[in-house]
Amino acid sequence: MNIQIPAFENLNVLIVGDIMLDRYWIGDTTRVSPEAPIPVVHVRKTEEKPGGAGNVALNVAALGAKATLLGMVGNDTDGDSLEKMLNNNNINCLLQRTKIAPTITKLRLLSRNQQLIRIDFEEEPVTFSPDKQLCLFEQQLANTDVVIMSDYSKGALQNSVEMIALARANNVPVFIDPKEDTFAPYHGATMLTPNMKEFEHVVGKVSSLEDIELKARQQIEDHNLDAILLTRSEAGMSLIQRDHPMLNIPTQAKEVFDVTGAGDTVIATLACACATGQSWPRAIALANLAAGISISKVGAATVSVPELRRELNREHLSGGSIVSLEQLRMLIDDAKAHGETVVLTNGCFDILHAGHVTYLEEAKALGHRLIVAVNSDSSVAALKGPKRPINNIEHRMTVLAALNAVDWVIPFTEDTPEKLINTLLPDILVKGGDYQIEEIAGHKAVLQNGGKVKILCFKEGLSTSNMITKIREETT
Repeated sequence: MNIQIPAFENLNVLIVGDIMLDRYWIGDTTRVSPEAPIPVVHVRKTEEKPGGAGNVALNVAALGAKATLLGMVGNDTDGDSLEKMLNNNNINCLLQRTKIAPTITKLRLLSRNQQLIRIDFEEEPVTFSPDKQLCLFEQQLANTDVVIMSDYSKGALQNSVEMIALARANNVPVFIDPKEDTFAPYHGATMLTPNMKEFEHVVGKVSSLEDIELKARQQIEDHNLDAILLTRSEAGMSLIQRDHPMLNIPTQAKEVFDVTGAGDTVIATLACACATGQSWPRAIALANLAAGISISKVGAATVSVPELRRELNREHLSGGSIVSLEQLRMLIDDAKAHGETVVLTNGCFDILHAGHVTYLEEAKALGHRLIVAVNSDSSVAALKGPKRPINNIEHRMTVLAALNAVDWVIPFTEDTPEKLINTLLPDILVKGGDYQIEEIAGHKAVLQNGGKVKILCFKEGLSTSNMITKIREETT
């Protein structure tokens, strides 16, 4: 499936649900306690992050969409800390502060990227002002493209049925991460995204894919849902929707560090992708990709557009890759978003030799990513004469792409790569030979953009022309 990353910037997303504070104590474990057979952790670092619906809002904001968060926190310092963190991440907070119960806090003790224990600080679900919440919710709908409800059974979604009805009456889709032992509180929702444990908690034990489909369709019918997306850990995801066959999407194989918050990443990416007009299968494939990135991080994590783009590029482009201009522009944007330095060089590279390899390795050492722009066949003939090139453009690019030093290879048809360089604007422009900077094509645009121009020496005595002359001499 051709997965695309849509533009999320113009989306307005309303997140409603249980908000909590995730606190992490992180340290080294080198010995066992003399008091009990338990590890001793020397805490070196502490971290705090919004959790629950707060983490969903963070994931929405990380995609570039506009996030508004509606929920409840305690009237305490933890609530203050949560609201400050959310505001700092450009999330519009509509929080009710309650004196009845403290802010829900989950403390996780981590060592070597593994959770050792989780300690929860919370009271029983409390009743707050559902009428005020409903009023705030309704006020937001006129400027909302999609609603996400994050249910952790802590009491924030006591009036979920009314909110769903209001949203659907305003043609706003509603995506819900459920936690209740029935799907009745989500009647009329667009899509539910339970994991297997949550699904079986509602429908009972399932024995096969056919059983999953049968029971999911019954829930869709009973509760007027459009679809259920079942996340099944290493088995991937299953989409069951009205009047369509079940769709199964395999998981993205990843080293798993922590599954905390992976469901938040899934529903945020899924809802945002669907709201941009992506089909459900494509939106789910993108959410699946995001989940794979999320579980490779420690703690409740967000996934950004550059990370999604990088993962897509990693899937489709391995090692040195021959790319189009459109692909290369995205790759450069992604590299720069990750703080990487992009180097560009160019040449004919007709018969690759040790001098070329040494030169390209030196060019790559100047930064993180190396682009090699290659003269087209007609361009080489114009520069070197009608008997060149010896190898056509496809063969030359294939050999270059196989080198460890080369990240991306792109052809150009003009006599010089100036137009291409002016478009790509690398951080460092490299040329080999006896040149002055002013003689190098594209140098003005690179320097004006704050970049650098470097001249490297070719290895003495090695050139394609010399090799061709020697071959011809030995064969005559």
